[in-house]
Amino acid sequence: MSLEVSNRNTMMQESPIRKLAPFADRAKEKGIKVYHLNIGQPDIKTPEGMRAAYRETPEIVAYGPSAGLASYREKLAGYYRSRGIDISAEDVFITTGGSEAIIFSFLAALSPGDEVIVPEPFYTNYNGFAVMAGVKIVPITTTIENGFHLPTIEDFEKVRTDKTRAVLFSNPGNPTGAVFTREALEDLADFARRYKLYLISDEAYREFTYGEREAVSILELSGLEENAILIDSVSKRYSACGARVGTLISRNKKLMEVVLKFGQARLCPPTIDQMAAEAAVDTPDDYFKEVNAEYKKRRDFAFQALSDIPGVTVKKPEGAFYIIAQLPISDADHFAKWMLSDFSYNGATTMVAPAAGFYATEGLGKNQIRIAYVLNTGDLKNALEVLKEGLKKYVDSGLGG
Repeated sequence: MSLEVSNRNTMMQESPIRKLAPFADRAKEKGIKVYHLNIGQPDIKTPEGMRAAYRETPEIVAYGPSAGLASYREKLAGYYRSRGIDISAEDVFITTGGSEAIIFSFLAALSPGDEVIVPEPFYTNYNGFAVMAGVKIVPITTTIENGFHLPTIEDFEKVRTDKTRAVLFSNPGNPTGAVFTREALEDLADFARRYKLYLISDEAYREFTYGEREAVSILELSGLEENAILIDSVSKRYSACGARVGTLISRNKKLMEVVLKFGQARLCPPTIDQMAAEAAVDTPDDYFKEVNAEYKKRRDFAFQALSDIPGVTVKKPEGAFYIIAQLPISDADHFAKWMLSDFSYNGATTMVAPAAGFYATEGLGKNQIRIAYVLNTGDLKNALEVLKEGLKKYVDSGLGG
């Protein structure tokens, strides 16, 4: 008789980004090249200044303050002020990745049993963070037809209950690439003020927009001193996903006092990675111009290549480096597994993330996939050609349903 495990297991979904990794491993064991479009791991080089900081470690790697290194918090506050976001170092709390920043936001702003409205599809780990905090995600659906932009406030009103305490969203969006308009965010701010809700804005991709619309930070809007929580991370901005340094920013002093309590319970964020992240703040603007231009090139290529595949529906993303594609099949999860276990083209196959795992509403996204255009255009071209050929064979074989 085996011991029981926590019933949280039944509430935690598998990651659509990582759950197919064993299938990919087996494909590689067969000598098949796997193009990874399933995960937001860019092939862009981490800035030299950040890498250099890792080579200059102190003789003793000591504990740091629970809120983060003071010098890094000061530097980050200056970074945000230079971008029109008026904050002080006291408003900045350093976390172990953006993931911990979201978890701490839930723990500090919401009580067990409270509800948080989240536009879907959303970053799949929001669900796991909610389970950890004992809060409930209430989805509000966006659609591919309007580019996954925010629903009307009337739609938000319909899902709000007496237990609603917050709205969480990513802008630019993961997995959609949508960049929300200032008008939509202002409407959401009015909604939050009216019902005394927190607005938790995940802005990890703020640097990456491609000309259609600039990303507006929640902290640029007035009258949200008590409501607004900004989540950020070095992972995407500096192509440093393994550094695990994030940021929680709020002007709400009472909230930040509670966040500090949770921060003290986990001691401190990683000292060496903070030192490297502090050095990264000095990255010259030319780096971002080049990176942005590269991602725009990849975005444009991926959008056109997917648009040219018969039966595929896509909308051009305005930011981040993800695109949702709707396929002429009934079960994208089965298709993604089949691509890894039963198909190869010119000795290669392509790994994607089934999009159903980015929805909380049962049955939605089953014919969609998320693609991360994080590979150079040469590899991206090959990967999407493999995907096109795989989809054709899958449909022609009668597997599409």
